[in-house]
Amino acid sequence: MAALPRLVIAGLSGESGKTLVSLALLLECRRKNIPVRAFKKGPDYIDTSWLEWAAGAPARNLDTYLMGFDRARDSFARNAAAGGFNLVEGNRGLYDGVDAQGTHSTAELAKTLEAPVILVVNATKVTRTVAALVLGCQRLDPDVRMAGVIINQVAGARHERVVREAVESACGIPVLGAIPRIHGEGMLPERHLGLVPPKEHQDCESLAGILSSRVGACLDLDRLLEISRHVPPISSPLPIGECPDASGITIGYLSDSAFSFYYVDNLEALRATGAGLVPISALAAGSLPPNLDALYIGGGFPETHAARLAANTTFLASIRHAAASGLPVYAECGGLMYLSRAVRWRGEWFPMAGFFPFEVEVCDSPQGHGYAELLVDRANPFFAVGTRLRGHEFHYSKIVSGGERPPTACAVMRGAGCGERRDAVVTGNIWAAYTHLHALATPEWARGIARRAGEYRAAANPAAPVSA
Repeated sequence: MAALPRLVIAGLSGESGKTLVSLALLLECRRKNIPVRAFKKGPDYIDTSWLEWAAGAPARNLDTYLMGFDRARDSFARNAAAGGFNLVEGNRGLYDGVDAQGTHSTAELAKTLEAPVILVVNATKVTRTVAALVLGCQRLDPDVRMAGVIINQVAGARHERVVREAVESACGIPVLGAIPRIHGEGMLPERHLGLVPPKEHQDCESLAGILSSRVGACLDLDRLLEISRHVPPISSPLPIGECPDASGITIGYLSDSAFSFYYVDNLEALRATGAGLVPISALAAGSLPPNLDALYIGGGFPETHAARLAANTTFLASIRHAAASGLPVYAECGGLMYLSRAVRWRGEWFPMAGFFPFEVEVCDSPQGHGYAELLVDRANPFFAVGTRLRGHEFHYSKIVSGGERPPTACAVMRGAGCGERRDAVVTGNIWAAYTHLHALATPEWARGIARRAGEYRAAANPAAPVSA
């Protein structure tokens, strides 16, 4: 078993500074030529994209609710950098999970990975109280290895000294960084779904410099790396499951700043079937490539790109024609919006592909947010009836008007879905749901897409069928 140095960067709440610290740590390690890998606790797409930017390598989600503890541990062990530095960014507060017991919290993931926890604390307008908060986290679960604290939003030298002395004397763990208040930089701007993704940030190169000088320089990198190395070996406990043979199949997926919500594991699961993947820009391409056997439309920000998407009428027509002709299409959230008749954003309607007869409106507050559980109870292109699906949704949009709504394939056991306790609009070979699925949590997902793509190709080319 290889040595996998690792740290979990956690906080007392959201917006504690976990992401800033995580990005700065990754950038500083890369500056010293230390191999790094990054992971995000939970199903978040945007934070993961920032971690990937900072690490210079694919970042993965570790979500014990979706994939279970063994699969999360296995994914980490398979993808971590041996002998380098591996960072797991937590979500929400350290002990915040799906219930009052903190089930599936960052703390539970840290214990599963046997990883030391570095707690980032926002010290705005507090001094010794920081020690009380840290001490509470230590005592709530002694099995969590609390290895150090990073103080954020420090007002000055005296503020830092008092907090540092209070934490180290009362809690017996070191303060490994003190980050001053950063005014007016707008380093990681936010909007309705969270941070603006790296693809849309105006100047990532300048951001890297600011993170290094304002955050990275304030961290005790040598001690953090030393702590990360004092960990037990970790193995990959699970065998790799069998994949269907989809050799010769081509699957397209929309990939640009409008459609960027794809789990690395999902794309890898499709490639593992032998299928070839083709990225396509809905903003720039004139039409779908020829000879596609399936199309995957992930989530993203079609609303903020609505004018550009609507202006690309030839591509919209290509999507509409392909879907009507039977091309298997798997769409999630933003993909559902794109297949609708129109999207209403900030009071203006923008025509979309028009495959479905309904319209979608983007609201001022979330219409679905959190984990979702679905029961497949009707025939559809990708999943057997009776399949239970665990996923995640975070959408401000909802279906608001149109003709008779097409049938849906799933009962919503948890979450919002498309409304009326249903999700996954299905017509022919098209599935469009608000629920996002993760391939490690739902092995049936890649198998179902590969199988239907193979059937489509075989029907179109009976002389040269492929198996899937």
